[in-house]
Amino acid sequence: MKKMVNIMLVGVGGQGVLLASELICRVALKSGYDVKKSEVHGMAQRGGSVVSNVRIGEKIYSPLIARGETDILLAFEQMEALRWINYLKKDGVAIVNEQKIMPLFVAIGRGEYPKRTFEFIAKKTDKIVRLDALELARKAGHHKAANVVMVGALSNYLDVDEETWKKTVEEIVPPKTLKINLKAFELGRKTV
Repeated sequence: MKKMVNIMLVGVGGQGVLLASELICRVALKSGYDVKKSEVHGMAQRGGSVVSNVRIGEKIYSPLIARGETDILLAFEQMEALRWINYLKKDGVAIVNEQKIMPLFVAIGRGEYPKRTFEFIAKKTDKIVRLDALELARKAGHHKAANVVMVGALSNYLDVDEETWKKTVEEIVPPKTLKINLKAFELGRKTV
Protein backbone atom coordinates (compact mmCIF):
# COMPACT_ATOMS: atom_id res chain seq x y z
CA MET A 1 0.00 0.00 0.00
CA LYS A 2 1.28 3.47 -0.76
CA LYS A 3 2.03 5.88 2.08
CA MET A 4 -1.63 6.90 2.49
CA VAL A 5 -4.96 5.89 0.95
CA ASN A 6 -8.07 8.05 1.18
CA ILE A 7 -11.38 6.24 0.70
CA MET A 8 -14.74 7.99 0.62
CA LEU A 9 -17.83 5.81 1.02
CA VAL A 10 -21.09 7.44 -0.05
CA GLY A 11 -24.68 6.27 -0.19
CA VAL A 12 -28.05 6.72 1.45
CA GLY A 13 -29.42 5.57 4.76
CA GLY A 14 -30.10 1.85 4.95
CA GLN A 15 -27.46 0.79 2.42
CA GLY A 16 -24.91 -0.32 5.00
CA VAL A 17 -22.31 2.38 4.35
CA LEU A 18 -21.35 2.59 8.02
CA LEU A 19 -20.88 -1.16 8.41
CA ALA A 20 -18.75 -1.17 5.26
CA SER A 21 -16.53 1.64 6.58
CA GLU A 22 -16.13 -0.18 9.91
CA LEU A 23 -15.12 -3.34 8.06
CA ILE A 24 -12.48 -1.48 6.04
CA CYS A 25 -11.10 0.20 9.18
CA ARG A 26 -10.78 -3.08 11.07
CA VAL A 27 -9.03 -4.76 8.13
CA ALA A 28 -6.53 -1.89 7.90
CA LEU A 29 -5.84 -1.96 11.66
CA LYS A 30 -5.28 -5.73 11.57
CA SER A 31 -2.82 -5.17 8.73
CA GLY A 32 -0.73 -2.80 10.86
CA TYR A 33 -1.87 0.54 9.46
CA ASP A 34 -3.01 3.67 11.26
CA VAL A 35 -6.64 4.49 10.43
CA LYS A 36 -8.91 7.47 10.97
CA LYS A 37 -12.63 7.52 10.13
CA SER A 38 -15.24 10.24 9.98
CA GLU A 39 -18.96 9.73 9.39
CA VAL A 40 -21.81 12.05 8.49
CA HIS A 41 -25.24 10.47 8.65
CA GLY A 42 -27.71 13.16 9.68
CA MET A 43 -31.05 12.09 8.21
CA ALA A 44 -29.76 8.67 7.19
CA GLN A 45 -32.70 6.79 8.69
CA ARG A 46 -35.00 8.67 6.32
CA GLY A 47 -33.03 7.91 3.17
CA GLY A 48 -30.66 10.85 3.48
CA SER A 49 -27.06 11.02 2.37
CA VAL A 50 -24.45 9.03 4.31
CA VAL A 51 -20.74 9.77 3.93
CA SER A 52 -17.79 8.08 5.58
CA ASN A 53 -14.17 9.16 5.14
CA VAL A 54 -11.59 6.43 5.80
CA ARG A 55 -7.91 7.33 5.75
CA ILE A 56 -5.30 4.57 5.95
CA GLY A 57 -1.52 4.89 6.17
CA GLU A 58 1.60 4.77 8.31
CA LYS A 59 0.48 7.74 10.42
CA ILE A 60 -2.82 9.57 9.95
CA TYR A 61 -3.55 12.81 11.79
CA SER A 62 -7.01 13.80 10.52
CA PRO A 63 -10.02 11.74 9.45
CA LEU A 64 -11.25 14.28 6.89
CA ILE A 65 -10.53 14.07 3.17
CA ALA A 66 -10.22 17.34 1.27
CA ARG A 67 -11.86 17.96 -2.10
CA GLY A 68 -9.75 16.38 -4.84
CA GLU A 69 -7.83 14.09 -2.45
CA THR A 70 -9.91 10.87 -2.54
CA ASP A 71 -8.05 7.90 -3.99
CA ILE A 72 -11.11 5.63 -4.10
CA LEU A 73 -14.75 6.73 -4.21
CA LEU A 74 -16.95 3.82 -3.16
CA ALA A 75 -20.45 4.92 -4.20
CA PHE A 76 -23.37 2.74 -3.14
CA GLU A 77 -25.83 4.76 -5.26
CA GLN A 78 -25.50 6.70 -8.54
CA MET A 79 -26.69 10.14 -7.43
CA GLU A 80 -24.39 10.02 -4.42
CA ALA A 81 -21.51 9.27 -6.80
CA LEU A 82 -22.37 12.48 -8.65
CA ARG A 83 -22.74 14.46 -5.42
CA TRP A 84 -19.23 13.52 -4.24
CA ILE A 85 -17.27 13.02 -7.49
CA ASN A 86 -15.37 16.31 -7.06
CA TYR A 87 -13.64 14.82 -4.04
CA LEU A 88 -11.96 12.21 -6.25
CA LYS A 89 -8.34 12.72 -7.33
CA LYS A 90 -7.68 13.14 -11.02
CA ASP A 91 -6.24 9.59 -11.17
CA GLY A 92 -8.64 8.19 -8.56
CA VAL A 93 -10.85 5.12 -8.85
CA ALA A 94 -14.65 5.35 -8.78
CA ILE A 95 -16.36 2.11 -7.77
CA VAL A 96 -20.05 2.76 -8.41
CA ASN A 97 -23.08 0.62 -7.73
CA GLU A 98 -25.62 0.94 -10.55
CA GLN A 99 -28.50 1.22 -8.07
CA LYS A 100 -30.72 4.31 -8.18
CA ILE A 101 -32.66 5.33 -5.08
CA MET A 102 -35.19 8.04 -5.82
CA PRO A 103 -35.01 10.92 -3.35
CA LEU A 104 -38.26 12.42 -2.07
CA PHE A 105 -38.23 15.39 -4.47
CA VAL A 106 -38.06 12.96 -7.43
CA ALA A 107 -40.65 10.57 -5.97
CA ILE A 108 -43.21 13.37 -5.57
CA GLY A 109 -42.59 14.70 -9.08
CA ARG A 110 -40.76 17.91 -8.16
CA GLY A 111 -37.49 16.96 -9.78
CA GLU A 112 -35.74 14.50 -12.06
CA TYR A 113 -33.15 11.91 -11.31
CA PRO A 114 -29.88 12.81 -13.09
CA LYS A 115 -29.37 11.22 -16.48
CA ARG A 116 -26.09 9.93 -17.93
CA THR A 117 -24.45 9.53 -14.53
CA PHE A 118 -21.62 7.42 -15.82
CA GLU A 119 -20.87 9.80 -18.69
CA PHE A 120 -20.37 12.59 -16.17
CA ILE A 121 -18.20 10.41 -13.91
CA ALA A 122 -16.09 9.49 -16.95
CA LYS A 123 -15.26 13.19 -17.36
CA LYS A 124 -13.62 13.07 -13.92
CA THR A 125 -11.81 9.73 -14.16
CA ASP A 126 -11.22 6.93 -16.63
CA LYS A 127 -10.90 4.44 -13.76
CA ILE A 128 -14.54 3.47 -13.25
CA VAL A 129 -15.77 0.17 -11.90
CA ARG A 130 -19.50 -0.29 -12.51
CA LEU A 131 -21.26 -3.08 -10.74
CA ASP A 132 -24.76 -4.17 -9.92
CA ALA A 133 -24.11 -4.80 -6.24
CA LEU A 134 -27.79 -5.40 -5.55
CA GLU A 135 -28.01 -8.22 -8.10
CA LEU A 136 -24.73 -9.74 -6.89
CA ALA A 137 -26.03 -9.59 -3.31
CA ARG A 138 -29.21 -11.39 -4.38
CA LYS A 139 -27.04 -14.09 -5.97
CA ALA A 140 -25.21 -14.39 -2.65
CA GLY A 141 -28.52 -14.90 -0.85
CA HIS A 142 -29.90 -11.50 0.25
CA HIS A 143 -30.11 -7.97 -1.18
CA LYS A 144 -28.92 -6.45 2.13
CA ALA A 145 -25.42 -7.84 1.46
CA ALA A 146 -24.83 -5.29 -1.34
CA ASN A 147 -22.56 -3.31 0.99
CA VAL A 148 -20.27 -6.32 1.40
CA VAL A 149 -20.26 -6.79 -2.39
CA MET A 150 -18.98 -3.21 -2.62
CA VAL A 151 -16.28 -3.90 -0.03
CA GLY A 152 -15.29 -7.01 -1.99
CA ALA A 153 -14.78 -4.86 -5.08
CA LEU A 154 -12.75 -2.35 -3.07
CA SER A 155 -10.55 -5.10 -1.59
CA ASN A 156 -8.77 -5.44 -4.94
CA TYR A 157 -7.28 -1.97 -4.48
CA LEU A 158 -5.77 -2.41 -1.01
CA ASP A 159 -2.67 -4.43 -0.24
CA VAL A 160 -4.35 -6.73 2.26
CA ASP A 161 -4.62 -10.49 1.92
CA GLU A 162 -8.02 -12.02 1.19
CA GLU A 163 -7.97 -14.10 4.38
CA THR A 164 -7.80 -10.97 6.57
CA TRP A 165 -10.83 -9.58 4.77
CA LYS A 166 -12.81 -12.80 5.25
CA LYS A 167 -11.89 -13.14 8.93
CA THR A 168 -13.01 -9.55 9.52
CA VAL A 169 -16.31 -10.17 7.74
CA GLU A 170 -16.80 -13.12 10.12
CA GLU A 171 -16.23 -10.85 13.12
CA ILE A 172 -18.45 -7.98 12.07
CA VAL A 173 -21.61 -9.47 10.51
CA PRO A 174 -24.34 -11.29 12.47
CA PRO A 175 -23.58 -15.04 12.58
CA LYS A 176 -26.81 -15.98 10.81
CA THR A 177 -25.77 -13.86 7.78
CA LEU A 178 -22.15 -15.02 7.61
CA LYS A 179 -22.46 -17.44 4.68
CA ILE A 180 -24.34 -14.85 2.60
CA ASN A 181 -21.86 -12.07 3.39
CA LEU A 182 -18.81 -14.20 2.61
CA LYS A 183 -20.37 -15.12 -0.75
CA ALA A 184 -21.21 -11.43 -1.35
CA PHE A 185 -17.59 -10.48 -0.61
CA GLU A 186 -16.30 -13.09 -3.06
CA LEU A 187 -18.69 -11.98 -5.82
CA GLY A 188 -17.67 -8.34 -5.38
CA ARG A 189 -13.98 -9.22 -5.36
CA LYS A 190 -14.28 -11.31 -8.55
CA THR A 191 -16.21 -8.57 -10.38
CA VAL A 192 -13.22 -6.25 -10.56
